[in-house]
Amino acid sequence: MNAESLLASAAINIGLAFVILSLFSVFKRQPSNAGIYYARRLALGHHIPFDHSFTLRRFLPSVSWISRAIYVTEDEILEISGLDGLVFIRLFKFGINFFSICSLVGLVILLPLNYTAHDEPSKSSDPMDALIPVLIYRNFLLKGKWLLPKELWVHFVCLWLISVYGLYLLYKEYDDILKKRIQQLCNNRHRPDQLTVLVREIPLCEEHKAHGCCVEDFFSKHHAYAYGSYQILYDGKNLDDLLKEAKRISIKIENLRHHPVAKNRNKEFTLSDSIREDAKIARYGERLDALCQKIGHIQCRKLFEEKELPVAFVTFRNRWGAALAAQSQQNSNPLLWITEMAPEPRDVLWRNLAIPYKHLPLYKIGVYAAASLLTLFFTIPVTAIQGIAKYERLKKWFPPAMAIRLIPGLGPVITGYLPSAILTGFIYIVPFAMLAMAKLAGYVSRSKKEIKACNMVFYFLVGNVFFLSLLSGTLLDQIGQSFTHPKDFPSRLASAVSAQADFFMTYILTNGLAGFSLEILQPGLLIWDSLKSCTCDREKGTNLYLYSLPYYRYVPLVSLSILIGMVYSVVAPLLLPLLIVYFFLGYVVFINQIEDVYETTYETCGQYWPYIHRYIFLAIILTQITMMGLFGLKSKPAASFATIPLLLFTLMFNEYCKMRFNPTFFNFPVQEAKRNDELDEKSGLLEANYQKALDAYCPPCLRPVKFTVEESSSSQPFISLT
Repeated sequence: MNAESLLASAAINIGLAFVILSLFSVFKRQPSNAGIYYARRLALGHHIPFDHSFTLRRFLPSVSWISRAIYVTEDEILEISGLDGLVFIRLFKFGINFFSICSLVGLVILLPLNYTAHDEPSKSSDPMDALIPVLIYRNFLLKGKWLLPKELWVHFVCLWLISVYGLYLLYKEYDDILKKRIQQLCNNRHRPDQLTVLVREIPLCEEHKAHGCCVEDFFSKHHAYAYGSYQILYDGKNLDDLLKEAKRISIKIENLRHHPVAKNRNKEFTLSDSIREDAKIARYGERLDALCQKIGHIQCRKLFEEKELPVAFVTFRNRWGAALAAQSQQNSNPLLWITEMAPEPRDVLWRNLAIPYKHLPLYKIGVYAAASLLTLFFTIPVTAIQGIAKYERLKKWFPPAMAIRLIPGLGPVITGYLPSAILTGFIYIVPFAMLAMAKLAGYVSRSKKEIKACNMVFYFLVGNVFFLSLLSGTLLDQIGQSFTHPKDFPSRLASAVSAQADFFMTYILTNGLAGFSLEILQPGLLIWDSLKSCTCDREKGTNLYLYSLPYYRYVPLVSLSILIGMVYSVVAPLLLPLLIVYFFLGYVVFINQIEDVYETTYETCGQYWPYIHRYIFLAIILTQITMMGLFGLKSKPAASFATIPLLLFTLMFNEYCKMRFNPTFFNFPVQEAKRNDELDEKSGLLEANYQKALDAYCPPCLRPVKFTVEESSSSQPFISLT
């Protein structure tokens, strides 16, 4: 890829971002788009002041949303979306802080150093290509004598500086988020999950042929100091299906009641139309009544009790007892009486609780097999994309591609912008595929399912987007040698990293500028809302599009950008300012989305951060291995060997962080549980929180349901769960 292709990609992405963000600032001020751009606030009943007058100011682009996002404090984010949302925003702040220092080092020290060392004339006929060695640092990797030994040691010192600064930021973030997690657990003392334990693999009572009596006997005997009550679970799959069907019918009735109201705006609503609508509502009402009777019959039948599951939610009178029970082994057989802290009631995946615990390894093996197949399938488009990016290879594989040169300006667009745009398009579907796979793994909560999907997406991106792009771009003819000579892997990785710097520059531009801009514009919802308002005859803006923040999509993508930036922090410092723009744009975009758009569907109190820490740690390790290979390519073994202590120090740092921080993130410290109990006792809320926890984990199949069919048009749902 030449400099002309890089500039073409930059120009296209910057232009797209400017246009998209301008459209967003205009669309957001239109009352008809409130259900898209203010979904969270409207769901909470907040009043959104719109200017309904037809003025020019209403249709002019504005940057006021950016200034508003900059001044949002961490406490406000914590209050709106919990610690998980704050952790996500802190990931962007980490990128800004880290790459600001790296840019300073790279642009002030490393880039001038390589420029002065570049004393060999360019052999390219295109004058713009003379910029490539300086922009991308290829001269640093060639085996000529462009860099003196002392200049190589400057790069070595910069590697140490960047690595140590990255580790310092990681430790600081881990420690700060840990303190916020402990405080958040204290602030959330009203949550029933702090008093509840999920128990699985409960033995069957031989006398009563039931699991419930075993729960009562076991916890009354072994946890008498804190045991309160239990809720046994049942296999209510069939009943859940009936409830979903009833809810679907109620929505149809609601739509039919609104339908003639919308019709009145377009044409006269005749008596025959009214009769037809009433007949449809009556038919659906009869079906709803039949489902109501069937559901009530199933819930009252004694046969329902025969569908007991060996799973129960056990409620304790204090957090101290719940923490001790959840984090200790209950039986000499570790496959019986398996306990863990219960997820939030809104976070529970009830159907997955019916999966036998012993079968979960088989489900996970199936998920890994499916993910492996997806990874293998993805090698085809990635290899093809690299063929497009490398025009010389493209001409060799596909001779008609030489016709590109006949159209002025088309070649740089195809080789510069098109590969990264196609790759971003393919990557878009990966998180949804991984989430579907994680759903099949049998996790008992949405948060665990999304964290698993987040892990799968990240390692998929590292393997396919990062390593496979390197291999297919530069080492496609030498893959066999990488396996036969594994000791040469650092050198081969270093050579590949240099050759692919230009491609990753275009990827960061496309994924950041265009990707984040499309995230805030929500073009899919805009089109869907317009189509729905036309086909369903609803007034535009009456639909509320409320979704949760897709951590499983954006955490891996942002972490991959950190990895790419770290690997190229010494090799291609010109990439670093682009990353600062990338993280700043992501920061303001997602603060806007958290404030106005996304709702909070669960709160893990920061359990995403240990995984983010692992991703960034992997990035630092890959950076150090790459630089070892670079020094080896320059025939400077002393610098390569001197990098080994840094590598060992990084590994030891990670082990210390795992021992120091991880246990508190994945367990409920007994000391904190006792302190929270004492605070509740002083305020007189301990008994009230216990009573609230007793009713919080009633399974959907046992909750009383009420079906009503109103004669008057109403916007209220026709099924209410009480």
